[in-house]
Amino acid sequence: MKKYSYKDLSADDLNLLCQRPKMDFRSIFGQVEPIIEKVEREGDAGINYYNQKFDGAAPDPIVINPQQKKVSLDSEIKQALDTAFDNIYRFHEAQLPAPLEVETMPGVQCKRVARPIERVGLYIPGGTAILPSTLMMLGIPAMLAGCSTIVVATPPKSDGSVADEILYLAKKIGATHLLKAGGAQAVAGMALGTESVPKVDKILGPGNQYVTVAKMMLQNSEAQIAIDMPAGPSEVLVIADGTANPAFVAADLLSQAEHGEDSQVVLVATNDFDLNICLQAIEHQLTELPRQEIARKSIEQSFSVTVNNLDEALDFSNRYAPEHLILQCQNPELYEDQIMNAGSVFLGKWTPESAGDYASGTNHTLPTYGYARMFSGVSVDSFLKQITMQQITANGLKNVGPVIEKLAELEELEAHKNAVSIRLKEIKKNI
Repeated sequence: MKKYSYKDLSADDLNLLCQRPKMDFRSIFGQVEPIIEKVEREGDAGINYYNQKFDGAAPDPIVINPQQKKVSLDSEIKQALDTAFDNIYRFHEAQLPAPLEVETMPGVQCKRVARPIERVGLYIPGGTAILPSTLMMLGIPAMLAGCSTIVVATPPKSDGSVADEILYLAKKIGATHLLKAGGAQAVAGMALGTESVPKVDKILGPGNQYVTVAKMMLQNSEAQIAIDMPAGPSEVLVIADGTANPAFVAADLLSQAEHGEDSQVVLVATNDFDLNICLQAIEHQLTELPRQEIARKSIEQSFSVTVNNLDEALDFSNRYAPEHLILQCQNPELYEDQIMNAGSVFLGKWTPESAGDYASGTNHTLPTYGYARMFSGVSVDSFLKQITMQQITANGLKNVGPVIEKLAELEELEAHKNAVSIRLKEIKKNI
């Protein structure tokens, strides 16, 4: 882990530290484009061609209705899933917006109402491990928003099946389709539609660079889909002062480092934090991890910054805009107002980032790569669109009409002005 001192860093140095490794999307575009084109031409067969190529299975059927499937789970696993589900449900249910209605001037009534995005696709990575937590994070807000078509896409196992945990949660969120496919081919299937996969309006969920590029390409195509956010490797920034437990800090850094060799892991510590003890704890804990080689490579590319105080720490964090921000310091709640750029924040030594990943209730699908400066994590809002409405009485048009006429005249849009003037004349005639 490289070490820096905040007082020795210039503005340019700080900007360089906050930059993420450049992702070579150009070469990936060339690999993803033929996948999209084949799925567009061949539909289900195109998806299964790449299923066989990349995952070693070509499920038949490629899409199932999870509501029609029976699932049997170990009781302890089921209880853990149900408890996490309930916590995530409670937090997201509280996000449902209330209708907004305002009389902007007498006789001029304006409203904003929420409506669900009707057809959504939820991408659940598979790869080396199943991710039921991601299905909860995407599926629960989709269900609460009232999406009528929910397509869950996840890579099949070698025998063409999907994990019972995924099936169980797909049933629970009311998913209408389960697409046994991963990678760019799954994204293309949901964006374009096939004989078995309904076309969706928005695709959400994390994935590798091929999934990310497919989402970006299809968003800017005739498929006319929205995506949740741009994505890069997962990341964490831990702020620690002299009261922080070095072993806890080490554990939090490693919990993110084990995601992948390109995971971004940053420690910002005050002078009174024992950095050497923390580095020793990292080394000790690494030896006990099944994914230690992955975590070690991530840690080797990571860095720490020593600061004089927590104000400097938060200044650096806001520049960096981390996906996950952990404050292991005394009275962390006192610094909430200073946090401007972060995907999700974990306050205090008893709040590991793992809690947000699984079961505290907040969402773990978050902006990475510095996008926390302008993007939020997934929420119920991600599955809603807002529609404004207005209704104006005759008296209201008398009040606001002259303003509209004057502004339309200023912009030289005579038809806009006339749409008001013709009505005002009618109102005068009837007085």
